[in-house]
Amino acid sequence: MRPMIERDEHRRGEQAARPPSYSRVGLGIMAHSSEANLLGNVHGGDIMKLADSTAGAVAHRHSGGPAVTAAMDEMTFLAPVHVGDIIKTYAQVNWAGTSSMEIGVRVEAQPWGDAADSPVHVASAYFVFVAIDGDGRPRPVPPLATESPDDVRRQREAEIRRSHRLARKAEIDQGREV
Repeated sequence: MRPMIERDEHRRGEQAARPPSYSRVGLGIMAHSSEANLLGNVHGGDIMKLADSTAGAVAHRHSGGPAVTAAMDEMTFLAPVHVGDIIKTYAQVNWAGTSSMEIGVRVEAQPWGDAADSPVHVASAYFVFVAIDGDGRPRPVPPLATESPDDVRRQREAEIRRSHRLARKAEIDQGREV
């Protein structure tokens, strides 16, 4: 499918725009008892770590080099993950700025012993990554070339989350000046 932006808008400096499909990543693991919490389910922190790792791979691919987690904007847990479940994460770039990117992650779980069971959507998260150069300073990232109506929706929603983050920070900073 052809990206939904014009060719002249494909450049930020010398970098051509990249579609979400360019850097989309899926990872999977089997949950072990070492990841269990006191209720016998997989600890939320382990799910967060897997989601962050998946998002990091996407950020590295999209930006063409190192990128670090700057924020986790939101993580919602929808259902428990049980020891023995196969956990799969799917991630893609939702928005790209000058040096930062929002990566959306979907986490699914499926019982390991029954392939007939449909995977269950167990969590969603939004991470902000900043691409860095060899000195640890922010570096430019390619713009995002949306490919589908879902990509356009994800980008619009990411822009809303970004504006809320910036407004919250400005209000907190303003309150600290008093």
